Amino acid sequence: MTRVARVLLPVYLVVLFAIVFSPADESTPTPGFVGWVVDRLDDLRTSFEPGYVALEFTANIALFVPFGVLVRLAFARPAWWVILALGFATTVGIELVQSTLPTRFSTVSDVVANTLGTAAGLLAARLVRRRG
Repeated sequence: MTRVARVLLPVYLVVLFAIVFSPADESTPTPGFVGWVVDRLDDLRTSFEPGYVALEFTANIALFVPFGVLVRLAFARPAWWVILALGFATTVGIELVQSTLPTRFSTVSDVVANTLGTAAGLLAARLVRRRG
């Protein structure tokens, strides 16, 4: 399992950085699955803003679950708090870079959500190791 995680971790990081640093255009409609969910929320008479904020927060959690899983499985038993701190530091670094990009927005809620995602990934990795 360690070898697989060590192969997947760099792939995940490349995809993660492509997602978080790709240009965002406010003038285009919300694309893909997120747009579909927001449209369904609108059908339920939920206003766009709260639905989008909740969905974005949840998506940011999901985005960092693999971080917690892969770092935990890739390395020989790092302390959980080290991985959590690494997830926190990574997301703070991402947000600092995004704050300098004209098409991206940096938010504290992203730091919170990404850190929660790292924690959820740690829990998932613990379950995987118990079963394996």
